[in-house]
Amino acid sequence: MPPVHPTALVDPRAQLADDVAVGPYAIVEGGVTLSRGCVLHAHAIVRGATFLGPGNVVCSFAVVGGDPQVKRGQGGVGRVEAGEDNVFREHVTVHAGTDGRTTRIGAANLLMVGAHVAHDVVVGSHCVLSNGAQLAGHAVIEDWVTFGGLSGVTQFVRVGQSAFVAATAACEADVPPFVIVQGDRARVRGVNVVGLRRRGVPEDSIRALRRAVGRLWLSGETRAQALIEIERDEDPYVRQLAAALLRGAPKGA
Repeated sequence: MPPVHPTALVDPRAQLADDVAVGPYAIVEGGVTLSRGCVLHAHAIVRGATFLGPGNVVCSFAVVGGDPQVKRGQGGVGRVEAGEDNVFREHVTVHAGTDGRTTRIGAANLLMVGAHVAHDVVVGSHCVLSNGAQLAGHAVIEDWVTFGGLSGVTQFVRVGQSAFVAATAACEADVPPFVIVQGDRARVRGVNVVGLRRRGVPEDSIRALRRAVGRLWLSGETRAQALIEIERDEDPYVRQLAAALLRGAPKGA
């Protein structure tokens, strides 16, 4: 039998690996799957059709798999699926998808106290959501993104890989990869050099990104003119930046 505290409530229909630890007063509903090495601390709640891969940790008063916060009718509450080695700290909420869809979280993410992942969101891997960060429904967060405290992303917005969203920033438009954004209606302020170095990106590529970002957002050039120039750059990270900007550009731009 799994090491389940006698005060925990575990639905017999839930599937728990043999080494899963469930702390005092935690709740695991039917339909939940907890893979090897998962740990639920006291008062943690995992609900609905939720799959947690190996090594996930759900801390006290976090709720993973709650119903989506929507007012319209639904075609059925969906699922939550998380990869391995994620940490959901105290009071984190992760909501299931709408209309049978899935909210997805990758691997090795840290969701700090009070962070919120809404319905139908996709979060990549190696991301950090600091205290109170809020992801609205259908947002897409690529790998290696860091959110400062109390930052927010509106519905359907994409945040590119290795971006840094500063504390209290409000993102209502797509955030390009590799940059720092800051402020109400967040604007690009520079390159996320610290995040890129932690990721192991070569210094040559960081310098190339700095040149590209300078031309795109910090010079007197128009975005269209700067983009023509950076498209010619052979650095792989600059090419990824250009591709992301072209993907998000309005048709005919």
